[in-house]
Amino acid sequence: MSQSGPTNEARRRPDWAAVAIGVGLGILAALVAVNTAGLSGGAYTRVGPEAFPYAMAIALAGLSLWTIIEALRGDFPERDHDEVAPIIWIVGGLAAQLLLLESAGFSIATGILFGATARAFGRGPLWMTVPIGILVSLAVWALFTLVLKLSLPAGPLENLIR
Repeated sequence: MSQSGPTNEARRRPDWAAVAIGVGLGILAALVAVNTAGLSGGAYTRVGPEAFPYAMAIALAGLSLWTIIEALRGDFPERDHDEVAPIIWIVGGLAAQLLLLESAGFSIATGILFGATARAFGRGPLWMTVPIGILVSLAVWALFTLVLKLSLPAGPLENLIR
């Protein structure tokens, strides 16, 4: 009797993309540990500012090893096919925000990002989501700048409020 499904050998192939992620986690763990080595807690503390970063480096190293082992064993579930259009909308929105942040200000730049992200998730037309994003971003800017006294880039809309 033959099986019509994939053989055990085909399902247990190494997942090289997951191995790359595991290696990246290991590199990140090493970077955190190296940067933490420069911190000092002073002579009066047993647990200084370096304790938590070292704990994070150890956790990242553990996740790295675990990810690599599971990837080599082929135990990761099969990934879904990526849709390219939503990724382009989100990356385009992020690029627009970065390019417009200083000239247009926080509210307009982040509103465009909001609209592009909403479009990527299939929510509402741009003519509606971008103004909603601008209004929400303007409220966030006002909260951070006027209430919390933190600085976010100001543009023409933000200068109307000041």
